[in-house]
Order: sequence, then structure tokens, then C-alpha cells
Amino acid sequence: MTTAMRTSSFHARFICMGVLSALSLWMPALSHAQQAAASQPNPDSVRAQRARMIQQATEEYNHKVFTHADTLRGSITPERAWWDVQRYDITVKPDFVRKSAAGKNLITYKVISDQQPAMQLDLQEPLHIDSVLDNNGHSLPFTKEGNAWHVQTSAQKLSSVNTVEVYFSGTPHESTRPPWSGGWTFAKDSLGRPWMTVTCQGLGASIWYPCKDHQSDEPDKGASLTMIAPDTLVAVANGRMQFSKNNGDGTTTTKWAVVNPISNYCIIPYIGKYAHFHEDFQGEKGHLDLDYWVLDYNLARARTYMPEQVHNMLHSMEHWFGPYAFYEDGYKLVDVQHTGMEHQSAVAYGNNYAFGYRGRDGSGTGLGLKWDFIIIHESGHEWYGNNITTKDLADMYVHEGYTNYSETLFVEYMWGKDAGNAYNAGIRRGIRNDRPVIPRYNVNEQGSGDMYPKASNMLHAIRHSMDDDEKFRQILRGMNKTFYHQTVTTQQIENYLSQQAGYNYQKVFDQYLRTTQVPDFEFYFSDDHKKVFYRWTNCVKGYDFPLVLKSDKSRIRILPTEEWKSSELKGDEAALFDEAAITKMYYIGPHFLQR
Repeated sequence: MTTAMRTSSFHARFICMGVLSALSLWMPALSHAQQAAASQPNPDSVRAQRARMIQQATEEYNHKVFTHADTLRGSITPERAWWDVQRYDITVKPDFVRKSAAGKNLITYKVISDQQPAMQLDLQEPLHIDSVLDNNGHSLPFTKEGNAWHVQTSAQKLSSVNTVEVYFSGTPHESTRPPWSGGWTFAKDSLGRPWMTVTCQGLGASIWYPCKDHQSDEPDKGASLTMIAPDTLVAVANGRMQFSKNNGDGTTTTKWAVVNPISNYCIIPYIGKYAHFHEDFQGEKGHLDLDYWVLDYNLARARTYMPEQVHNMLHSMEHWFGPYAFYEDGYKLVDVQHTGMEHQSAVAYGNNYAFGYRGRDGSGTGLGLKWDFIIIHESGHEWYGNNITTKDLADMYVHEGYTNYSETLFVEYMWGKDAGNAYNAGIRRGIRNDRPVIPRYNVNEQGSGDMYPKASNMLHAIRHSMDDDEKFRQILRGMNKTFYHQTVTTQQIENYLSQQAGYNYQKVFDQYLRTTQVPDFEFYFSDDHKKVFYRWTNCVKGYDFPLVLKSDKSRIRILPTEEWKSSELKGDEAALFDEAAITKMYYIGPHFLQR
């Protein structure tokens, strides 16, 4: 990943975590005097600084140059196209003192094409592949092209299932600021004891093990992770523990496995002084194992804090999205030193056992301080991101926008619809409109951090436009059922929503996902206020987003376009055309024109 990509990833996660107005987090620590001065910012200077940041991001996006390495990483090359990953069985032995790692990945794959050039495997420097063995244990020759490794395989029958065993070693890339940057973390817990893990979303799982590093191809038949670690530590990973064996040489071998498909970047080792407790939960699909693996000194407070948040999360998510997608693998939270990540069936948690995002509320309403952001948001990815996964990183808003919206839905589930509306409107302050939410395809490019709050507001606007909450809920549930354990494109998601809603929202998707323009809704009244005239401006050609405006007493549905249209008004319908009320429901620029 280029420096620009790492910066983009940081901005995205920054917004995700709700630190939407704390620009101080981007800067070096300030003195007390500087902090006091900064607490009274000049509004004009803040706006100017924000404008400069947005302009810089826009310029970087418009002038970014892609390389052959970007294509190798982000596209389905001929050397990737002919084989389909069935399973990964990974073994790794990290060395805390040397900050090195060695291991292997047994890759089971199915041949899906007669055209079989070399097999492209991915492993990022400074790690290196030592050897590759075929089904029969024969060594296969390979060449290296940056982080792509081209393995020469023999001709194989169409539909046959084969394996390659890939051995690797070296000093892996270390994360400089997990989870914002990818790589291994060799750290110490608060008692000074070794603690190790990996974060790699965006940067790619090939930062720490050899694989076919493309989101479109998940191991269909699951994966296992075997960790060889000091016997004084506990090793945790995705799914269920298969065994743990003391090797009698100061190390323990522990194997975990999932039976469901899983994204490469979600397979993660956690190694530290972990303690464990368990719950049995009755979910929509039946019995669900809930497990909590926390650093031993956090066990007491974890027991009293985590379960209620997890139960509330599951009740809300299953209500809105349908059953949790990985009952077979269980659900667990794993204590980490960084903030958290959505690792499938082993969600990383580092929010200091406190509400909000480390004490902050991204919506500015106070509602975000009534629940644990990391538990709710990162677990929401089990539906959007882990159950439904995008084929290309460019469509990442499907992961982040829908999961960001799960926060709004959670607030509504717990505290009512008005609270949900307020929370959703509040998170708009994090929208920058610096770059499109959906960037370029096939180069492993990640879009604007607006994929979080802007995409969430788009979904909420569509819901208001439909004005049928139960139908909207069934669309979300149906989406998770229709695309269960699948990799998808945005077009599949967009088409599904439109088809199920009974209205073609394509222009709305184009507006919010593919441009940085905020559509303006212009309107004015006749002299007697018995007719309203309206249109869309600052929008994509053909923009036709229908608006439903309502109160406890009145309701009106209109279909503005780029041309002036009008509607007759009855009763107190004119009062519905209130800029503040419209803005609360829709992320648009309503403008009342004096005529």
C-alpha cells in the first residue's frame, strides 16, 4: 500500500470511530497554553483549515498515478482467474524478541478454467516465500515481482481440487499505529508482558501470510489458524478452538478454525495473557455461543460490562438485519491494545470498557455516549463486511456505510425513532465531500472516508423517501439472506434495494456515491401558499429523488426533478416545507426562494 493509501485508510477509520471534530488528534501534543488557545478556535480559521484539507485530498485523488503493482494487487489477473480458493490452513510462529515470523499456508483450491498460466500468490515484503510444494510434495519453481509471486504449476484438470503448501519467513512489516496502519504488532500489555496481533484491512492479509489477496475470493470451506507461541501466553483466533498442545520446549501449539467463508483480512492471531468466560445466548437462529477473551487483569470488569452491550447489539442487529451469519463459529470479543476491528467471529475490542468512542460522541448529540461504539459498530460488520463482502475495495461503502447506519438503527432500537434521526443527522459533521465514496476499480483503491457518515445518511434518506419502515427493514434482512456468505458488487446491492423498494434509486446512488455534490432542493410558494414549486439543482443529470415530508397531522409526497414542478397544497401541508425539518430527514441543501 502506498503512503497515500495508508493516509486514506486512516481518514476512513478516523471518521468511523466517531472522532469527527477532534482535529487535535491529527497533530502533535500541545502545551497547556496551546490547548487553552485551541479551545477557543477562530471559526474562520477552522473553516479555512478544513477547506484546505478537503482541497488537498481532492487534488491528491484527481492526480493519483497508479502502477503495475496496484493492478497486480487490485485486479483479477490471468494468474488469479483460473483457480478458486477453497480453504486456507495457516500455521505461524511469531518471535516476540526478534520481531520475526515463520510459517506456512496450505492452500486448497479448485481449478475453474482450462487457461492456466502461472499461479499468482501474494506476500508483502520484507517477508519472503521459502518454498512451494504441490499435492505430491514436489517443489514448484516461482519468480517474484514486487509483492506478487508467480508459481509455475503443472497442467491441472478442470474442476479438480488441489493444494499448494507455501512456506514463508522473515521480519514482517510492523504496524506503526494499529489499526490505522497494517502489519504485526509486537507490544506489551499494561503489566509489561508480551502481546501480539495483526491488523491488515485495506493493506491486505499478504502483509503477514501468503494468499490470494483479493476480496472477491474467500475460502469457501473455511480456514484454520495454528499458532506456535510461548507457553506462558494464550493464543486466540477466529471460530472455535480445535486443540491446544504443550510442546515441552517452552511453546504451545494452538489451533482455531472457522467452517464458514471468511475474508483474508479477518483471519487474525491474538497472543497474550488472556482469560476467558462464556455465555449461552438464545438468538433468532437458536443457540449462539458467546465467548469473551480478555487480558487477565480486565476479567472482572469485562464480566460486568461486556455482556449487556453484546446482548443489546445482537437483539438490535438481528431485528434489523436478520440472524447473525456465523452461528456455527460462535461470536466472541477479544481484548486488544488498539481500538478495535471487525475480525469475523473474533471481534477486536479496545474501547477501554467505556461508552462512546473512547469517551467521545461522533454525533455531537450525547446519544453516542449511551453505548459502546466499538462493540456495536465492529460487531455490525458481521452482517455488512463479513456476511456480505465486496469483491473490490472500491465498493467498501457497502461494509462501512451500512455498518455506520447500523449505529443509527441501534440508537433507534434502544431509544426510539426521534433519537435515531437525531444521531444520523449529527454524524453529518464528519462528511468532507473531498472525494467520491466509490473510487477507481481494480487497483485496490479505497474511497473517501465519507463512505461512513455520507453513505449512512444516503440510506436514511432513502428510508424516509420510501416512508415504509417495515418494508425497509425487510429489505435489509432480505439483503443479508439473498447475499448470504457472498462477495458482491455495489451494482448488485444498488439493484436489490431499488427492486425491493419498488423505485429506481440509481440516480440517488450516483449522486451520493459517485460525486461530491450535495443536491440542492429549491422551492417557493405561490402568493396564497396554496401551491408549491420545486426542483433539484447541483445534482447529476436526471436526478429524481422523491421526497416524503410529514408531521403528525400532514403528509405529502413529491417527485422533484431538474425542471420546475408544482403541487397543490391542502390544509397545513405548506408548513411541511420547513428547511430545518427537511434537513433533519434528508442530507440535502433545502433552499426556500423568496419570490
